[in-house]
Amino acid sequence: MEPVHIVQGTAVPLDRSDVDTDQIIPSDWLKRVERTGFEKGLFSEWRDDPDFVMNQEQYAGANILLGGPNFGTGSSREHAVWAIQQYGFAAVVSSRFGPIFRNNSSKNGLVAVEVSPEVSDQLMRAVETDPTMELIIDVERRTLEAPALDLEVGFELSDSVQHRFLNGLDDIGITMQAGDDISAFEAERPGFKPVTR
Repeated sequence: MEPVHIVQGTAVPLDRSDVDTDQIIPSDWLKRVERTGFEKGLFSEWRDDPDFVMNQEQYAGANILLGGPNFGTGSSREHAVWAIQQYGFAAVVSSRFGPIFRNNSSKNGLVAVEVSPEVSDQLMRAVETDPTMELIIDVERRTLEAPALDLEVGFELSDSVQHRFLNGLDDIGITMQAGDDISAFEAERPGFKPVTR
């Protein structure tokens, strides 16, 4: 996982509530053996509609996804996070996230920024009006800024998740921080017990 300090760029306004993980990445895509290529399945059932927001040229190249309330509900699947990231999004902003989706995001380096419904709606309308409007998400300061709106708001991010993002640590990376302690423990174990290699 790569460190994440600041996510800056334009956004796609996905103005739909209760977007669940099956809509983010339909279950047909879960049969893949590889951990790549999921961007093709991102909102694939909606992307068949030429009027779908992600098919609109003015939002091409955006790296922030503005979701409606209750984004990422439903079944637990890391594939939803992988699809969003592989498509090119580095952050998702919503007024409420499904807790499992939010947890999967933090463990995979996707910044989930929860803001008030009022701020979410303000950003949605502003980006619909001006697709070139930039947002700045600062993980270290725990702030989201929209300079064109003279808007700066804080967002909740636990110390442990912030540490993950700033240092690029997934679960394995966090475990490996204790590599010397693990090796010392294994060296002291009696020979008849199993060891790690």
